[in-house]
This record gives sequence, C-alpha cells and structure tokens, in this order.
Amino acid sequence: MDRTATLQLLAEAKKSHVKWVQRAKLLIGGLPVDQDAIPLNCTDCDFGQWFYDKGQQLNALGATECLHDIEKAHFEVHEHYTKIFKIYFDTSDRSFFSKIFSSQKKIGEQEREIAKEYFSRLQVSSDDILEHIGRLERRLYGISQNVFDAAEQGTL
Repeated sequence: MDRTATLQLLAEAKKSHVKWVQRAKLLIGGLPVDQDAIPLNCTDCDFGQWFYDKGQQLNALGATECLHDIEKAHFEVHEHYTKIFKIYFDTSDRSFFSKIFSSQKKIGEQEREIAKEYFSRLQVSSDDILEHIGRLERRLYGISQNVFDAAEQGTL
C-alpha cells in the first residue's frame, strides 16, 4: 500500500461524493436529473465502490473507527436520498405513457418542500462524512510509509 496513492484515492472518493450530493441538490432545485445519475444503493455510487473495496484496506492501518463512522453517515445519506427519489421518480401512480416519455414526475410545492427537508438531513449526513474523511486523512498523513508497507505485507 502506498501512502500517496492511498491518499489520492481517498481524495478522489471524497470528490465523487461531493459531486453525488451536488446532483441531488440540482434535482431538489428543479433541474432535470436522470435518475441513474444519483445511485440509490450505497454500494453503487462511486464513493461506495471505493469505500467497500480499497477503503476497507485502511482497516489494516487501524482506521476501523473512522471507517465505521464514515459508513454509518454514508448509509444515512442514501437513506435520505431514497426518500427524495421516491418523491421525484416513483412511477407507481403515473400513466403508462408518462412513464415511457418522462423519467422525472411532476411534483407539487408540498412534495418539493418535503424533498427539501430530506435533502437538509442528507446534507447533515454528508457533512458528517466529510468531517470523518478529514479525520481519516489527518490520521493517514501521520502514518509513515513503513507502516503502510507493513500493513500491505500483513506484518502489523
């Protein structure tokens, strides 16, 4: 495990999370967003793919608590977004033709306000993720390359 490469991958994962949240914000703001642009499942977004793959290697460096906190907040983000998704994309009450020709349903002001509240909660959980990532980054910067090497070889 290379410290510089690990920190770079973490920075890219962090950036992809921020972009994911921005797409959700655009949706709440009324801009058309393809439902596939904001994955529902926490293992399907770019951040989740990093977290459940390369991110898990950080457990070998004693980052278990940080990773647990990140995972909890990440799950919450997706939980809140699922509620938003149902408001904007739930097709159960739409006609056959509107389902075919439009991915995003028309919503009323009351639904939009509810979605904004869910987004507010999502934003709090996202801020938690970023705070925990910052803590993880500081921890990783404090670890020498020798410790990364030992973790990779399983000699920690």
